[in-house]
Amino acid sequence: QVQLVESGGGLVRAGGSLRLSCAASGSIFSIDNMGWYRQAPGKERVLVTSITNDGNIRYVDSVRGRFIISVDNAKNTTYLQMNSLEPEDTAVYYCYANLRSGSPFIRTYWGQGTQVTVSS
Repeated sequence: QVQLVESGGGLVRAGGSLRLSCAASGSIFSIDNMGWYRQAPGKERVLVTSITNDGNIRYVDSVRGRFIISVDNAKNTTYLQMNSLEPEDTAVYYCYANLRSGSPFIRTYWGQGTQVTVSS
């Protein structure tokens, strides 16, 4: 059984910062990559950023230069440092992990989601 537990969301004023955490636990053999999606009200869930186990990082254009993803491989935890937040960043943020657990096949696991609200 694998769980991803998120923390760190909340309410912040525009220009402020928040740091999200996502810890994966359970029977994990290996993690291929982790990342974050977000879903704003009335919109589809979109990929924000991802990081592979060898350190390749991608960002969606709207957050590049403001958000920083990192990972602590020893703790199976990914972090999302969000700076210079804008009202448009308001969304529920979901972490994910593509990993192997008990089989050679990679499966995607999701966190429970955490609300980020940026006031103007």
